[in-house]
Amino acid sequence: MTLVVGMVSAVNLAIPDLSAGPLHPSAQAVVWVVDGYVVVFACLLVPAGALADRRGRKGTLLCGMGVFVAGSAVCAVAPHVGVLIAGRMLSGAGAAAVLPNTLALLVDGLSDGARRRAIAVWAAMTGLAAVLGNVGGGAAIQYGSWRALFVCVVPIAVVALALVAAVVPVAGRHPGPVAPLAAVLFTGGFLALLNGIVSGPQQGWLSPWVFGSLALAGLLLTGWARRELRSPRPLLDPRVLARPAVRAGAVGMAVLFLGMFGLFYLNGQYLQYAKGYGPFGSGVRLLPMAAALLAGPRCGLVLERRGGRRGAVAAGMLVLASGLATVSAADATTPYALYAVGAGLTALGCGVATPLLSHAMMHALPPEAAGVGSGLQSLTRELGSALGIALTGTLTAAVFTARLPAPLAGPGGPTTVAAAEAGLRGAGLRPAVIAAFTDGMHVATLTLAGGVAVVAVLVFRWMRT
Repeated sequence: MTLVVGMVSAVNLAIPDLSAGPLHPSAQAVVWVVDGYVVVFACLLVPAGALADRRGRKGTLLCGMGVFVAGSAVCAVAPHVGVLIAGRMLSGAGAAAVLPNTLALLVDGLSDGARRRAIAVWAAMTGLAAVLGNVGGGAAIQYGSWRALFVCVVPIAVVALALVAAVVPVAGRHPGPVAPLAAVLFTGGFLALLNGIVSGPQQGWLSPWVFGSLALAGLLLTGWARRELRSPRPLLDPRVLARPAVRAGAVGMAVLFLGMFGLFYLNGQYLQYAKGYGPFGSGVRLLPMAAALLAGPRCGLVLERRGGRRGAVAAGMLVLASGLATVSAADATTPYALYAVGAGLTALGCGVATPLLSHAMMHALPPEAAGVGSGLQSLTRELGSALGIALTGTLTAAVFTARLPAPLAGPGGPTTVAAAEAGLRGAGLRPAVIAAFTDGMHVATLTLAGGVAVVAVLVFRWMRT
């Protein structure tokens, strides 16, 4: 579990090295390298959990680990950026089969008290995984390359697979729907949506490619919703969102993770491009986010006792928005300490609000719908992460290309900092290139902060009804 979650954040630190390497990815391709894993991971979480219930959790977990290893191996040897993206998507499919089954197998057969402790440990490890991904991934890239990150993952995952095969007991099977067509419609819809968002700056927002992608997304997601509404046993019933508290929890968590992972996408690039740290140094300097994330739930309990649950949720979301607003002011001259404060506030706000929203969502559903609530939580978190990466990458790239110095600007010009630096040829324009990047980061993070603040008001209202 730590491995598949950690790979979400680790790859962000590899962006500068990947962009400067022989694959020469565009800004659009870089977003897909990061987001291809996340969106496939997100969309297949619920179907993979249902498949495990029906076909057996241990077998599904082993298959998922095998697919994850295969995808990582493809990434390690990818000769072209398209192959790298395909490998990332394959790894995401494997990760979707791993994550829900680790918790299900962990708590199987435990008493209520032991179950709660196991869930607490599992939840803490998901947060720790992001930290280990940053530090471990940064070390692999620092002393190797972006390929070393995937090379290191393969033997670790193989050892984990062998341990699962040897130690984990076989659990019982449970009849239930798998709905492969619904999974295909849902995954295809979100892939088309992200393709439209990511392609907009380069292709033009009114271009046939972008318009067609967004239209296809609307058709596929509408088809998914109609199929689920008509099914006697839907995999994920959209009607649960009619309950205000469930809607508040789903939308609130999606927006929290949109803000968090939007910042994750930028952290490594800012610390390496603008501040000059190496990948490992950048990973270490993100540790304050981990401390804030771990402190958040305790702060949330204090706020809930003093101002009620919905007030505490709104406060957490506004803290996250203030962190993003603080980061938006950063440029190459900003002290690291100030950047760390902004990043820490972002993580603290997420840590405060996420458990409270989760509890509100589960409390609003009947006991027989607990599985739906759990699946919806996982889904909204990961989809929020995918959208955050796509929006941040798109906004940053659009502003960056628009504000490049004249010798580099224009059609066919560079879309990444690494490509722009390669084209300078000693022209002394690097400060202008970095300024263009931090301008893009400013617009992206300030947009995310405004969006989180607006949604905080909506969530506050929904939790009252």
